[in-house]
Amino acid sequence: MARPDPLAAKFSSDAYLGFDFGNKKIGVAVGYADTGIASPLQTLRSVNQVPDWDTIGKLVAEWRPLGLVVGISRQQDGSDNVITPRMQKFCRQLNGRYNLPVHQIDETLTTFAAKQLLFDDLKVSAGKLWAVQDQLAAQLILQSWFNEIADSAKRQGEERK
Repeated sequence: MARPDPLAAKFSSDAYLGFDFGNKKIGVAVGYADTGIASPLQTLRSVNQVPDWDTIGKLVAEWRPLGLVVGISRQQDGSDNVITPRMQKFCRQLNGRYNLPVHQIDETLTTFAAKQLLFDDLKVSAGKLWAVQDQLAAQLILQSWFNEIADSAKRQGEERK
């Protein structure tokens, strides 16, 4: 279980959890809407392609998020790929289990970007890379969602002027 963030009590009212879904592993990140900053949290293992619902439930109870953000993988032309339907099922299950809004965002190349950052830029070993790449990908997914929200709010503010 991840250690609680000592600042979480100050920001818990606007927390979001981000997920990088995979058949074997699910990366999890946490972030706050008021700061617009996401941080990697942990990597969960799936057993027989079944998410670790017990741990996800504990994370939801611990962080009390306003919503959940899931990266959805698609082909370059926007069509579904092999894993897209499983990702969408995961979104429906999250919503059904926790009664929270589930926001979907394009996750194209987030795991690749996470691997590149960790392996090429930070020189993380291949063994350690496998353990943390998904939570970093989840951070990139959640951060991208925060950035889109901020950009949208900025555009709306400019349109009102």
